[in-house]
Amino acid sequence: MKKYILAIDQGTTSSRAIVFDAERRIAGVGQREFTQHFPQDGWVEHDPEEIWESVVWSVKTALEEAGIGAGDVAGIGITNQRETAIIWDRATGKAIHNAIVWQDRRTASYCAELKRDGHEEMVTRKTGLLLDPYFSGTKVKWLLDHVEGARAKAEAGELAFGTVDAFLIWRLTGGKVHATDATNAGRTLLFDIGANRWDEELLALFKVPAAILPEVKDCADDFGVTEEFGAPIPILGVAGDQHAATIGQACFEPGMVKSTYGTGCFALLNTGKDMVRSDNRLLTTIAYRLDGETVYALEGAIFIAGAAVQWIRDGLKLVKHASETGPLAESADPSQNVYMVPAFVGLGAPWWDAEARGAIYGLTRNSGPAEIAKAALEAVCYQTRDLLTAMRKDWKTESGDTVLRVDGGMVASDWTMQFLADVLDAPVDRPVILETTALGAAWLAGMKAGIWPGMAEFAESWARDRRFEPEMADEVRARKLKGWDEAVRRTLSAS
Repeated sequence: MKKYILAIDQGTTSSRAIVFDAERRIAGVGQREFTQHFPQDGWVEHDPEEIWESVVWSVKTALEEAGIGAGDVAGIGITNQRETAIIWDRATGKAIHNAIVWQDRRTASYCAELKRDGHEEMVTRKTGLLLDPYFSGTKVKWLLDHVEGARAKAEAGELAFGTVDAFLIWRLTGGKVHATDATNAGRTLLFDIGANRWDEELLALFKVPAAILPEVKDCADDFGVTEEFGAPIPILGVAGDQHAATIGQACFEPGMVKSTYGTGCFALLNTGKDMVRSDNRLLTTIAYRLDGETVYALEGAIFIAGAAVQWIRDGLKLVKHASETGPLAESADPSQNVYMVPAFVGLGAPWWDAEARGAIYGLTRNSGPAEIAKAALEAVCYQTRDLLTAMRKDWKTESGDTVLRVDGGMVASDWTMQFLADVLDAPVDRPVILETTALGAAWLAGMKAGIWPGMAEFAESWARDRRFEPEMADEVRARKLKGWDEAVRRTLSAS
């Protein structure tokens, strides 16, 4: 019996493949970074061919490290950076332009125009989203309008659109399957999350031909078979990265919250079968869809989290490795109150200010690399506090009711997680398995393949590595949060 599951985790800065065995232990890993392209201020692109090559390399490396072949794998689960948009030629499989990344701001003026014309209420009612360049719909329109001949080819059915999962499925199946899952479809501005279908009114608003859209499936479903790695492997699970992390964290009960710290930071609160409409500019989104049953969530999106650490490493060159920022922050002068508002590509929830740009406040002649590193890590925690404050208002819970489950690369830093618990005034749980995004995708495939347990047993197997309890004095917390709120106020573009 085939007992291994392969998870493909296609992220914003790297592609990773992880082989899990039947006991859900990691047997092999492959990971490769790829190039970030910044052709103009606020524009972010990826080369789809480089993404594809990094995925293939990562899979082969993971299989080799695990000491197995493709014939030993029962299924593939795919998780991906969500709102990144790719359009490719159905005949060749080649993209007509670089992928436009979720961080990209080029359609900000178009979003503002749609808001002025009064379209946001309808868009939010159907999609749970806001009119922001973050989402895929305006990116698709930009590609069709700016790539020569693209719109005519799209209307003739010669082009295909997809988020990265759909592009990978197309490539893995040799062009036989053009499909996505409900979580990725729900982030396009084109999908009615209540009716669970592509919406004609939305397609007309964004001028997107229905002929380019993928089929929308459950998160655990038949997405075709790949023979790319030497033997047939079925693709059995797909979920956008934040939804996969929600699954990997076993946040299956309404009220459970997880926050993932990768390039950005994304907090999801499971609201069950209820589509909770936010009064605090959070998003209503599909948490996951299994066996045709949709579970919803409230989501807060922070665009820059680990990317601020990457900027400190690659832009400022203050450290050689991202892992150095935690110890560096610990050495900072505690008497200095330096705040970084990392609005490099605008601010996400709950402000949704596409025009805001990054700023650092409180610098003195005595400020140095340690204070800047500390400010970057603290900013992630402050932003998480803003998200959870909004969630508590929408979900009508008090702070003591919330335990935050965290995952992603940044949570390995004890210093950062303790500060997070302190500013939240709530417990923070770090799991034993930090690769929860890949684990969630693997569970979808493993469960569908029949070799991994169902939801209840999987939830019982979730294991905590450490709980961080708040230790900060109330007056200290209040003072720090007042400084943060003032820094954000100064950064907002309308200030």
